[in-house]
Amino acid sequence: MNSILEQSEAASKRAVLSTEVEHIDITSFDARPLIDAMGKMSFTSRDLARATEIFNEMLADENCSIVLSLAGSTSAGGCMRLYHDLIEHNMVDAVVATGASIVDMDFFEAMGFKHYQGSADMDDRQLRSLYIDRIYDTLIDEEQLQACDHAIKEIADGLAARPYSSREFIQEMGRWCTENAMKHESLVEVAYRHDVPIFCPAFTDSSAGFGLVLHQEQSPESHMTIDSIRDFRELTQVKIEAGTTGLLMIGGGVPKNFVQDTVVCAEILGKEVEMHKYAVQITVADSRDGACSSSTLKEACSWGKVDIAREQMVYAEASSVLPLLASDAWHRGLWKQRERRHFSRLFS
Repeated sequence: MNSILEQSEAASKRAVLSTEVEHIDITSFDARPLIDAMGKMSFTSRDLARATEIFNEMLADENCSIVLSLAGSTSAGGCMRLYHDLIEHNMVDAVVATGASIVDMDFFEAMGFKHYQGSADMDDRQLRSLYIDRIYDTLIDEEQLQACDHAIKEIADGLAARPYSSREFIQEMGRWCTENAMKHESLVEVAYRHDVPIFCPAFTDSSAGFGLVLHQEQSPESHMTIDSIRDFRELTQVKIEAGTTGLLMIGGGVPKNFVQDTVVCAEILGKEVEMHKYAVQITVADSRDGACSSSTLKEACSWGKVDIAREQMVYAEASSVLPLLASDAWHRGLWKQRERRHFSRLFS
């Protein structure tokens, strides 16, 4: 009887997880005519056109290093290949992200697993009984996610017992992907290949956390740890080395504030650096609660973080507008003249 029940549940799970999320290819369509037309419109359309113009200015400025700040679930929702392409085509020089974006979504798919289309109206008790996790209208197999946790543990088990920055550990994830990944189009792997550092200031707030807890539980007296202070110091070192910087921020929260704070941290260290010269943020947050999932870009100027001459807020759900910005930038081709920064080599 139990075998019949298990087979029935497996069939139900397969039926629910039947339609894969397909990640958008920004090279397959040319958004330039649409962005140009939006620039002659109003409201969010014109905001997006100006944001795209500013991002292209970052790419054209030979002195500008570009940092991608990534929060939210756009990777699971179809933008994973887009982020890969931003690095592959030299449009991003460093990344600051949530652990979920890097581990639960990107590394998860590198292992050969998928995200699936669902519905926001699904029965969550039924999903729980099938061991399926829901991200709004997107679904993940919890058993596969736990396999991701164990892969993180295996990577940690192979490292010397000492503190690591999240950048160091994610670099090891990238190395692992080059040898073991089922899909070689992950942000983690392409960043490893091109020496683009990825920082996760709240790394353990993700599937990585479970894997690292397992690692520490197994070896309570001798284990690796994540040093978030070292994260801050290393990212600040990137800012000091880079000089002129531009920010492309998807969502807000910890990654956004973390990368903005590097200007202040450099000042505290006695280094004179300029504010982030360019900044674009795409978000659905607003400032009615006294913030904007961290400060608005104009407010950040009062803290000495962001220059307000070339900044633009775009109030939209990122997966609906980011592909247009990225496609426009790819087709204009300003990235072809940029030199790669290889900022990971700062820490070799």
